[in-house]
Amino acid sequence: MLSAKNFAALLAVLLGLLPILLSADKGQNRPEESAVASDLPIEAIPELEEEGERSGFLKKMPKNLLLVPVPISSPTFGTGLILGGAWFYSQTEEQKESQPASFTGAAAGYTSNDSWFGGVMQQNYWKEGTWRFTGVAAYMDLKLDLVGDESGSSVGWLVNGPLFQARISRRLRGNWFLGATARYLDITQAIEFALEDSEYNISSTISAVALGLNLDYDSRDLPTNAFTGRYLEMKALTSHQSNAKDDTYQSYHARFRSYHSLLDSLVLAWEVNGCARGGEVPLWDTCRLGLRGFSATDYLGKKSLYAQAEVRWRVYKRWGLVGFAGAGRIYDSFGKIGEDDTIPSYGVGIRFMVLESQRINVRVDYARSDKGNEAWYLSVTEAF
Repeated sequence: MLSAKNFAALLAVLLGLLPILLSADKGQNRPEESAVASDLPIEAIPELEEEGERSGFLKKMPKNLLLVPVPISSPTFGTGLILGGAWFYSQTEEQKESQPASFTGAAAGYTSNDSWFGGVMQQNYWKEGTWRFTGVAAYMDLKLDLVGDESGSSVGWLVNGPLFQARISRRLRGNWFLGATARYLDITQAIEFALEDSEYNISSTISAVALGLNLDYDSRDLPTNAFTGRYLEMKALTSHQSNAKDDTYQSYHARFRSYHSLLDSLVLAWEVNGCARGGEVPLWDTCRLGLRGFSATDYLGKKSLYAQAEVRWRVYKRWGLVGFAGAGRIYDSFGKIGEDDTIPSYGVGIRFMVLESQRINVRVDYARSDKGNEAWYLSVTEAF
């Protein structure tokens, strides 16, 4: 659950929103691929000054600076607030037409279960977006609940430490990109019961250095909230770790997303997501089920496969409704929780579009799963 990808996604709840709220693309709806091996939705959009949307306290800030508070709620971390900012570097007119603006960002957040994190991110684009770089440095102190056995009883799981990740990628041709990723984590963890599970590295301190490759295809009309197009991501990492019988383990991940505009106000979106780990993988870097209706720590394992679909209906002006359903399976699971079972997920949601130029929604979702599990979510941007 707490892989670099998943923690970076938490950091990106805000940092990913900042370029959505302020950038310099002159409104072109060309596909832009995420420049990190995680779910960092860093895209380009028209400058808010040109749209006349920079109002209130935003008018008092330099035009290249943006500060944004974002409330969040999820069953994994509870409710909380993320605050962040970004400084966007000036561009020539030619650069504005051909690539997003480079920026430096920072974010910090705190949630009701006493988890907190802080981090900075650097993103750069060169040669009309052909080359791109993203670096993340962060520190997390997370207090989580871990399902301890098949009875469903939970125990405390404390995870803290720094994360550093960098990726550089290059356009191969058309919508195809190839990237190289480097990652370092130095994690301290504590689990409130004795474990004798040799399949996972559950040491109290683990340092892990990873290197890998990413191959992506992105033809979405607007990555922040696509109506049409496809997105394929494939990646493989090899990690060297401390305090383990096996000092290396492997990470593989592939996902495919597809978007279909059925009517002017109706979109069908679906995705298939697969994950595999080889070796004595740390518990915080296991595969999981990225579905709604339960905590992200409920189902952890060495392999996972899930799919989900959403019907998104824009009902009236900026208001919308969503219905979603999905299912997944976890294999070689930690503590045999959900082993080989099909885990369902379904629910409904409400959307309010806060920035029409990039279809940015604030979303509230209610989701259910098996065994009476249910959860509420409050966030910005779509689930996928």
